[in-house]
Amino acid sequence: MNKLFGLIVLALALMPAAVYAQDGHEYSPLAEKTVNYKNWTLNDLKDNKPVDLRSLVQGKKLVMVVYFAPWCPNWRNEAPVAARLYEKYKDQGFAVIGVSEYGSRDDVKNYFGPTGAPYTVVSESETRDARDKTAHFGYRQSAGDTRKWGSPWNIFLQPAALAKSGDVLTEKAWIVNGELIEADVDKFIGEHLKTSTVALITPCKE
Repeated sequence: MNKLFGLIVLALALMPAAVYAQDGHEYSPLAEKTVNYKNWTLNDLKDNKPVDLRSLVQGKKLVMVVYFAPWCPNWRNEAPVAARLYEKYKDQGFAVIGVSEYGSRDDVKNYFGPTGAPYTVVSESETRDARDKTAHFGYRQSAGDTRKWGSPWNIFLQPAALAKSGDVLTEKAWIVNGELIEADVDKFIGEHLKTSTVALITPCKE
């Protein structure tokens, strides 16, 4: 029995940033990946005006960019988690940016309802036909996400460490190829915000 348990634990440990299916969820662990994540300019959901990612992250310590399809049940599972984390940490320099995929702007607006999203949402694509043509698809491929639609897909950015110019913002980043595991991500956010604060107030040594 102990041998069998050990084999199960080993198998789970060897799974590459896998998605753990559980009760209709698709949970995935945080993992640092090489993605060569680029700056983008996309139209926001509220005003349909172009916004630049570099501008959106200015003044923040940690930003979670979550790609989602408004019709996806796994995104609907994660959405309350993303909202809770945003509310908990937004006053400490944490931000969430949603990037909608494979659904119309009207569908996204209808999903969030009359009050709108609690954080900035932009649109990259509006039809399912665009699936393998989006930057989202390319990032998922490089991060080892083998799901068909990749909703949700989360990437964490530290603005202070991003390139100040050029297309590529960062070569490596922390990725979640699926739904957030709330306790793990909560701890990750808290620790990174604390580290950022210490770095900002620590005087330079002569």
